[in-house]
Amino acid sequence: MKSPFRSLTPSAIYAKYRNDPGNMLVHTGVIGWILSSAAQIFAIAINDKISPKEKMFLIPQEMADAVVNCLSFYTFTSGVKFIGKKLTQTGKLRTAELTELLKERNLVLEKGAERVKDKVYAGDWNFNITKLDDYKSKIEDIYKPFNNGVEVITGLIGSVISSNLITPIFRNHYAAYKQKDLIKHADKKGIPVENTPNLPAQKVSFADYQKLIYSRPFNKSGNMKV
Repeated sequence: MKSPFRSLTPSAIYAKYRNDPGNMLVHTGVIGWILSSAAQIFAIAINDKISPKEKMFLIPQEMADAVVNCLSFYTFTSGVKFIGKKLTQTGKLRTAELTELLKERNLVLEKGAERVKDKVYAGDWNFNITKLDDYKSKIEDIYKPFNNGVEVITGLIGSVISSNLITPIFRNHYAAYKQKDLIKHADKKGIPVENTPNLPAQKVSFADYQKLIYSRPFNKSGNMKV
């Protein structure tokens, strides 16, 4: 019987990501959001200064919040990384060495040259360098490291933009919506409005967001303490 943890060994992780390091950035970023959210939910669950009625609202809110954070981060970062991969596959972005290899195969449209009808050139959106007949034997060793580097850079750019701009915006819009919903339901459950969680609606970075969730006011007497 195979161990379920076999895929978590260093050799298995290396085998999975050695040809696609950009994905490792995306996946570790999502794991970071999940762990941060799990820590917040756990802190709420064990905090004796938060009433059971408040926890009834706060824990589902944090779970939904975690889904919003993870989905927005994963979607945007993966999308930016895909753009980087598409640029290298189509030959729109390439090294001088790759350009020479493509020129040898008459796949580069020189400046001023006439386009051959129905021929796909490097730089065309439907060109794919990995589909060339001699890709495995003569091009892959040059193309793969370059492509991996571009995917890592674009993935990193995507994760920075997502963590510091896109994800907080989604999170803040969602928090503003949920705040109104919580107040409405709190009144039905007999919880005073001033005791409902005051979710901040401001633009924050990933680091600021982590600080915010651990200092969020839950009641009139002061901040949450674990």
